[in-house]
Amino acid sequence: MKLKEYQNKRNFQVTPEPEGREESSPSGRRFLIQKHAASRMHYDLRLELGGVLKSWALPKGPSLDPGQKRLAVHVEDHPLEYGAFEGTIPKHEYGGGTVMLWDEGVWIPDGDPEEDYRKGRMHLEIQGEKLRGKWLLFKMGGQKAENDKNWLFVKSKDAYADAAPDGLLEMDRSVSTGRSMEQIAADAEPGPKHAQIDPPSVTPTAQENTRTDAMPDTVHPQLPTLVDVPPEGDRWFHEIKYDGYRIIAFLKPGSIRLVSRNGKDWTSRLLSLVHALSEFPVSDAVIDGEVVIQMADGTTSFQALQNSFEGEKKTGTLLYYVFDLLYCEGHDLSKNTLQERKNRLRKLFDKMPSGSVVRFSDHVAGSGPLVYEHACRIALEGIISKDSLSPYQQKRSRRWLKIKCQQRQEFVIGGYTEPAGSRVAFGALLLGVYDEEENFRYCGKVGTGFNQRELISLKKSMSGLERKHTPFINPPKGAEARNVHWIDPKLVAEVSFTGWTREELLRHPAYKGLREDKSPLEIRRETQRPRHDVLDENSEPEQLEQGQSSTSPSPPKTSPKQIRLTNAERVYYPELGITKADLAGYYQRISEHILPYLIRRPLSLLRCPRGRGRECFYQKHFSESLPKYVREIPIQEKKSVEKYIVIDDIHGLVSLVQLGVLEFHPWNAREDQIEKPDLIIMDLDPAPDVELAQVVEGTVLLRDFLDSIGLKSFLKTSGGKGFHVVVPLVRRTGWDEVKAFARNAALRMTKMYPDRFVATVSKKKREGKIFIDYLRNGRGATSIAPYSTRAKTGAPISTPLRWEELTPQTAPDKYRIDNIEQRLARLRTDPWEDYFNTSQSITKSMEKKVEP
Repeated sequence: MKLKEYQNKRNFQVTPEPEGREESSPSGRRFLIQKHAASRMHYDLRLELGGVLKSWALPKGPSLDPGQKRLAVHVEDHPLEYGAFEGTIPKHEYGGGTVMLWDEGVWIPDGDPEEDYRKGRMHLEIQGEKLRGKWLLFKMGGQKAENDKNWLFVKSKDAYADAAPDGLLEMDRSVSTGRSMEQIAADAEPGPKHAQIDPPSVTPTAQENTRTDAMPDTVHPQLPTLVDVPPEGDRWFHEIKYDGYRIIAFLKPGSIRLVSRNGKDWTSRLLSLVHALSEFPVSDAVIDGEVVIQMADGTTSFQALQNSFEGEKKTGTLLYYVFDLLYCEGHDLSKNTLQERKNRLRKLFDKMPSGSVVRFSDHVAGSGPLVYEHACRIALEGIISKDSLSPYQQKRSRRWLKIKCQQRQEFVIGGYTEPAGSRVAFGALLLGVYDEEENFRYCGKVGTGFNQRELISLKKSMSGLERKHTPFINPPKGAEARNVHWIDPKLVAEVSFTGWTREELLRHPAYKGLREDKSPLEIRRETQRPRHDVLDENSEPEQLEQGQSSTSPSPPKTSPKQIRLTNAERVYYPELGITKADLAGYYQRISEHILPYLIRRPLSLLRCPRGRGRECFYQKHFSESLPKYVREIPIQEKKSVEKYIVIDDIHGLVSLVQLGVLEFHPWNAREDQIEKPDLIIMDLDPAPDVELAQVVEGTVLLRDFLDSIGLKSFLKTSGGKGFHVVVPLVRRTGWDEVKAFARNAALRMTKMYPDRFVATVSKKKREGKIFIDYLRNGRGATSIAPYSTRAKTGAPISTPLRWEELTPQTAPDKYRIDNIEQRLARLRTDPWEDYFNTSQSITKSMEKKVEP
């Protein structure tokens, strides 16, 4: 009997596990994985075969990375009823500990399953909630076989591979009840259990006795990233992009609350939906969806929705399309996969009355390009593509992508013109958006798309906001500015348009309606990003374009290589929600700026694998575990030859971001002449009691001194407390001479301005002064690279500046990862455009001038 070993190991008078029986006519192909906190935490893989559950213990759990061969130890067969078991086995019983139903579904064999099992090599497809796609389960050979018990469980290379290799096991919720391991343990009732456990319902209404999570009072909706083309692969769900208002519904007994995306309570404005939601078949829930007016042809109209709020007779049907379930019957579902959440939501809608104005927003799995093409053909606004394996993230995320059929976005109204001819109220609206530094920028006028009622209503709203001066940083001039009434930028309008002119003004704009659910300050110019630029573990392998520079040295021209990020949604800067994917994308986009200062130089790296604020460490020596795009350079030290780290291109840079590198610190020399530095760097580090204006004045004094002795210098922010003054050199002088020169220059400044500067690291002597750190010019010393991030709050960037940009208001951490690219886009020329063309070296005359 196949279950004899299973039954002999257990006392069913004590353990709640089912005793079970062998099925005589097996026909199912059930797959499941149970997370098991026994003496050691592990995962149990079970496949229905021959009337029982064939079982393997996975000590490290499954992995979606085909390169990870996970040990699977074959254990005794379990009864089919065990696939419904979730609970706690008493401590002193066999397998004592908590068991969670971590994943379930079906498996499809590729070949004869019984024969393949006997041979010890099974090819199978899994269709689970967390695991999907093709897998290989095979017996190990040789001494590692351990009496045929040791197998390997490996993901095959397909669309589901590498989706989240590090984050997979962080999806720590039951697919049956939505509970965590701690909640299952807390819900366990003491004492023996004899009754057979029925399979738990997948409908959350069966969980009233296991309530463990408090319902959230607020939810920040997950927002999609705008890209140019839809993603491919079966793991992506594609939904219609609705043209309405995003609404989060909070359902409690006797209370229903509807909240807009900016946190405003819209319950009283949507009473018809409140009545319909009272029939939702659970006592409490949090659901996410979009309120729309659906027209007779099936399309949605934002303008008709806006008109209905303003008292006009509705020209369509008010509907609430629900696409996500975040909380249900005492359980937080946000950490479950989207597939799990939508499966639960769909089952709830099976119990809703037919014809309800609250409707389930369905999706298509896979075939993204075809779904998008069809959506555009029937005049929809676009589609939203969502990673079916992802949890719910209360921020803008690359797990959700937005692909539009037409250009359309929100703008802030900053003024209006006088009407002409038979026009009433006003002629056109002046529109703008905010840049990353919160400057309000003019984008053009819109004078079409209004009806008579909207003209009068808008004029009334704007009249109370009039001001004397323009709110725009770049207002229209000349004839464009005649007969303009300026207003405070507080009203947000949605506008469609055909594109942008060279002057960055809107082409053929048309007004669609006012938006009340968005704050003016969050309105930015939307930029469609190439999908392959969105570095994410759920994307296809990234094709990274080689960064080029017109300056010397330039990165070599090589063919693009594939870089794959794992756990790309790991947060590196928690205060901003900046992820590994965000950081890799930043370096890819600015590669032409940073690479000339990094490539072919030994590097010291500050690695923070868990993100800023967690454990960090420096690494300067090469190790074999580094990515293939990172190479070694041997350098002679005093007693031995040491291997240092070098990269050659963007591939090496991004592969180091994969390892959690938040700071890049290059040597002052390139590998081809390692004993001849090509720059001097003076780090001005102020004491805590030194004002910013004093730091700026001191930096200018150092520049003027260097200029007086014949050395041209360049300025950059440190991304910390001070500034860096950088002097490029022709490679003629050795380390000792360069360091001595830098030391003497620093000492000379302290003698000239003793009340301002100090050249010693002593904290007592530094009080009230600026430390000129010349020590960064010794052999093996490093400093932060231009355009590198810092592992500091806000992700500041060490940023090259023109000297004329240095003012008492120029903070050394002014530029950050969230505004540096806007700065670069506005610059007409590189602030350091002459850096690599500057030919100068230390002369005997200069050495005499810096003698202290």
